[in-house]
Amino acid sequence: MAFDSAKLVFAGPVGAGKTTAIRSLSDFAPISTEMPMTDGPMGDKTTTTVALDFAPMLLDDGTPLHLYGLPGQEHFSHMRAIVLEGAVGVIVVLPGDSERISDECEEWIRSIRSITENAGLVIGITKTDLSRGFRMDSIRQAVRRCGPAIPVFTFDARDREQTTHLVRALLLTLD
Repeated sequence: MAFDSAKLVFAGPVGAGKTTAIRSLSDFAPISTEMPMTDGPMGDKTTTTVALDFAPMLLDDGTPLHLYGLPGQEHFSHMRAIVLEGAVGVIVVLPGDSERISDECEEWIRSIRSITENAGLVIGITKTDLSRGFRMDSIRQAVRRCGPAIPVFTFDARDREQTTHLVRALLLTLD
């Protein structure tokens, strides 16, 4: 797909690694709406996105890519339609150490598809090293319950190269 610039959105639950992924990709300092977590810290995580994250990135060919991150809390779900407007694709970031990962996968795919059916989708799973019980087959089953196949990858959101692979995979799914 050829375009002058594109909007890409990172979505997923709190603590999955959306903000970290955007920071690892960004060519400039990201704009972030991080605030202290009202329910107390989640492990080392003490802040959370309350509106959105934003950062620009240049693709290898010089095309600008605008990266946005959605807040993961349900009480900020009203931001989803606003941020997803005009997005060519969405990377759903899920934490591999979550006991609810299959349910979260299905919930996020259905939520995104209820807002936009045209955006490409890729799923990236973080923190698989923190879970002995992580199984990719449970994610594949959740994806199948939601419709057409969606590429699923494990990655380290802190690693620019691994996160870039997700972006490239997403861009390859676009018409």
